[in-house]
Amino acid sequence: MLNFDIKNLPTPCYITDENLLIKNLEILRSVQDRTGCKILLAQKAFSMYSVYPLIGKYLSGTAASGLFEARLGKEEMPCGETHVYSPAYNEKEFPEIIKYADHVVFNTISQYEKFYPKIQKSGKNIEIGIRINPGYSEIETDIYNPCFKNSRLGTTNLPEKLPAGISGLHFHTMCEQGADTLERTLAVVEEKFGKYLYDLKWLNFGGGHHITKENYDVNKLVKLVLHMKEKYNLQIYIEPGEAVALNAGFLVSEVLDTMKNGMEIAILDTSAACHMPDVLEMPYRPMIIGSGQPNEKEFTYRLGGPTCLAGDIIGDYSFDKPLKSGDRLVFCDMAIYSMVKNNTFNGMPLPAIILHKTNGENVIVKSFGYEDFKSRL
Repeated sequence: MLNFDIKNLPTPCYITDENLLIKNLEILRSVQDRTGCKILLAQKAFSMYSVYPLIGKYLSGTAASGLFEARLGKEEMPCGETHVYSPAYNEKEFPEIIKYADHVVFNTISQYEKFYPKIQKSGKNIEIGIRINPGYSEIETDIYNPCFKNSRLGTTNLPEKLPAGISGLHFHTMCEQGADTLERTLAVVEEKFGKYLYDLKWLNFGGGHHITKENYDVNKLVKLVLHMKEKYNLQIYIEPGEAVALNAGFLVSEVLDTMKNGMEIAILDTSAACHMPDVLEMPYRPMIIGSGQPNEKEFTYRLGGPTCLAGDIIGDYSFDKPLKSGDRLVFCDMAIYSMVKNNTFNGMPLPAIILHKTNGENVIVKSFGYEDFKSRL
C-alpha cells in the first residue's frame, strides 16, 4: 500500500519512500551489529545522494565503480569509507581517485604494479585489494554474470605470494541472490583462494545479496560472515546496492492515449527505454499497483512509451477498468537501476526525483527540463 497520494505528483516521477528505505537500512544495520561486518552502499544501483546522510547513519560507507562515484560518496557521505573498484583505471584520473578513496581494488596484478607506486608516493594510507574471479556463479544471464566464459572481471589465478601492500581480496559473483548461493560461492572461494586469506586483513563479498527481500535467510548470512571472519581473522565487507533501496521506490506515470491494433494499447508519458532501461535490458516485467497478468482482469493493455523506438514496450497488463487518458499508473521497485541508468533519447524529459518523508511531506529533490537534455549533447 502506498503511503502517499499520487494525484498531485508531477509525472513521470521517481518517488522514494523514506519509511521503506529506513526499513531496509534497519535490516542491514542489524547484520552489521550481529557480525561486525561493514556494509557499503553500491552506488551503481542507487545514487540518490539527497538521502546519503540518512544512509550514513546506518551503513559504513559507499562502493564506487570509478572517479565520479568515488567523489560523490566521499562528498555526500563523508562519515563513511569510500571503496573503489574498476576493471582498469584511467591514468589521468587516478591521482583524483587517490584523493577520495579509502580502499582501492585492482582487477589484475598488472594494474596493481602500475598504480600502487602512485599510492605509495601520495603518502595516503589506502587499503589495497585484488578482485578475484572464483569461476563460480549461479547467474544465468551472461550480461550480469561476472564469471561467464572469458570474463574480464577479476583475476582467476594469483601468484604464489601476494605482492607487498595488498591487504585484502574482493569477489563479486552474485545478482539478486540469497544466502544459499553465497554459501556455495564461499566454498569455492575458500577452496581456490583460502590459503591467501590467513595473511590478509579483509575480504569483500561484493554485491548481489538480496538481504532485504522477503524470506531472505539473514541468519544464514550472519553465520557465513562470522565463519569467514573468525576462521581467517578478517574484516568482512558487503556492498549491496539493490538491498539498500529494494521496494522503496516507485515510478508514477500517466496515460496519454489509448488505441487498438490487434489488442488494446495504452501510451504512457513513461518510457521503458529512457526511464526504466532494465525492463528491456534484463528483461523483466515491473509490477504495477492494482494490475494483473494479461487476461487475469477484465481489461488487458499493452503499455508503451512515447518514443519512436518500436520496442519501447513495458509489457502487457490487465486492469479492472478500461484505461483512459489522465489515469495514473504506479510502477513498483523503481528506486534501483532507474535514476542511475535513465537517458534522454528522443528528447524525452527525465522524471522528477521526489522523496516522501517520514512526516508525510513530498519533497521534490530535483526536476529536469530542456537544459538538462541540451547540456548532455
